[in-house]
Amino acid sequence: MSFNDDVGLDTSQVESGGGGGAPGGAVVGGGIGGIIMLIIALIFGINPSDLPTGGGGSSDQQVDGTSTSGEAFERCKTGADANADVECRVIGTVNSVQAFWTAELPRYQKQWQPTKTVLYQGSTQSQCGTASNQVGPFYCPLDQKVYIDADFFAILEQQFGADGGALAQEYVVAHEYGHALQDQLGLLGRAQQDAQGPNSGAVRIELMADCLAGVWAKHASSTNGPDGKPFLKELTDADIKSALSAASAVGDDRIQEKTQGQVNPESWTHGSAEARQRWFLQGYSKGDLNQCNTFNVDRVS
Repeated sequence: MSFNDDVGLDTSQVESGGGGGAPGGAVVGGGIGGIIMLIIALIFGINPSDLPTGGGGSSDQQVDGTSTSGEAFERCKTGADANADVECRVIGTVNSVQAFWTAELPRYQKQWQPTKTVLYQGSTQSQCGTASNQVGPFYCPLDQKVYIDADFFAILEQQFGADGGALAQEYVVAHEYGHALQDQLGLLGRAQQDAQGPNSGAVRIELMADCLAGVWAKHASSTNGPDGKPFLKELTDADIKSALSAASAVGDDRIQEKTQGQVNPESWTHGSAEARQRWFLQGYSKGDLNQCNTFNVDRVS
C-alpha cells in the first residue's frame, strides 16, 4: 500500500530509542488488573533464541530508553519519504492508524487515546523490559507505547517468509495499535484467562488485533491527515497478498514447524497461519470493529 506522495507526516507521534548494547531477556511485566503476565502484545510469539538480534546502532543519545530528538526523523516529511524509507513508512502508518481510530471510535461512544511508537535500533528500554528484535515489535501496556525496530521487517522476510511489500510492514504496525485499542477498551487482560491453546484467550486477543488491523486497512485510503489529504492510496490485490504473507509467516504453526520441526497446538499463543489470515480478512471485508469479537465465537483457530 503506497502513500500519497504529498501527504504530510507527523513525526511527533514517534520517539527515537537508543541503539547498541546487548539485548536483555524476554519482555515480561506486571500490572494489568493486578495479574502478573507475559506481555501478550508480543505479536510473533517467537522463542527469543530463535531470532537474530538485528543490526545497527543509533546516532541518538539514549536517555531512560528513549529520546524525542526531532533530528532523528527529520528526513520523514511526506508520503514520498514513507514510500522510500522504512522508518518513514512506520511513521506514516502510525499517523494513519491513529487518525483512523481517532475518527472511528466516536461512532461507538469511545475516544482514542494518542499512543506513541518508540522507533529504535538495536535495543532500548521499555517499562515492560528490554525491547529488541529478539522479542519483536510489541505494545507495552505499562507505558502505553508501541516498540518497533524497523530492522525486524528484514528478519520477517528473510527468516520467516513474508514478502517485502509495504502492507506486510504496515500490518505489523496496525496490529500493535490493535493491542493499544484493546488496552483502552479494557480487553487486553483477557489473554490471561487461558494463556495457551488454539482457542485460548491469548490467541483470541492476537486474532482480534489482526482483525482490527484489517479494519484499518479497509479504511486507510479514505483516512486523511491534518492537511486534509488521504495518507494512503487504494489497496491493490498485491497489497492484500503482502499483508497475508506477513500474517501467515507469524502463525504459531509456521513458526513451530520452522524452529522446532513439529507443531503443538496446545502451546499456541497467537493462532495458526490460516487463522491469522482469516481474521485479518474478516476485518478488511467487514470494515467494522464489532465484527472482530473473537470472544463471541466457539472456535477461532
